[in-house]
Amino acid sequence: MTKPLIRTAQVKDFVSIQSIYAIEVREHTATFEITPPDIEEMTIRWRHITDMGLPYLVAELDGDVVGYAYASSYRSRPAYSHTVEDSVYVARDKHRQGLGRSLLTELIHRCRDLGKRQMIAIIGDSRHNASIRLHENAGFRHVGTLEQVGWKLDRWIDSVIMQRSLVSEPDDEVFNRDAPADGIG
Repeated sequence: MTKPLIRTAQVKDFVSIQSIYAIEVREHTATFEITPPDIEEMTIRWRHITDMGLPYLVAELDGDVVGYAYASSYRSRPAYSHTVEDSVYVARDKHRQGLGRSLLTELIHRCRDLGKRQMIAIIGDSRHNASIRLHENAGFRHVGTLEQVGWKLDRWIDSVIMQRSLVSEPDDEVFNRDAPADGIG
């Protein structure tokens, strides 16, 4: 596989980003949204994140945006300002190619460079093993499960909470070297 280009998202990327996210909203449980936001709404969300100085990245293969990741504020109160929440989405036909891993690695590096101390992953659905493995392999640890907190696709869904320090490991040790490169990325 060609190595992906991981870069900062631009306005021109939001047709692809919205398309990737819309499938997740309509058909899967990685997000608890029910109605896919349109490109305008996705762009407003992007601007909010980048206006706060947080990273919003895309993975590009052969000129096509095939995944994206961003860090958002974990909570709005000032005491949480050094903690971020990550989101990683990869086009369904591009899973298991290392894209999620590349996106999450770069996101961790950029958040660390911004002086952030903790990264939280709120994973929609305790059955989303690929996302859980991706985060485990990146040094996240399971800190809790909120059981049956969402109703989507005719079933109750859990949220898995994972956490990773951004200050405890050297930059080149983001992923466990022995970990398989499976999962969503």
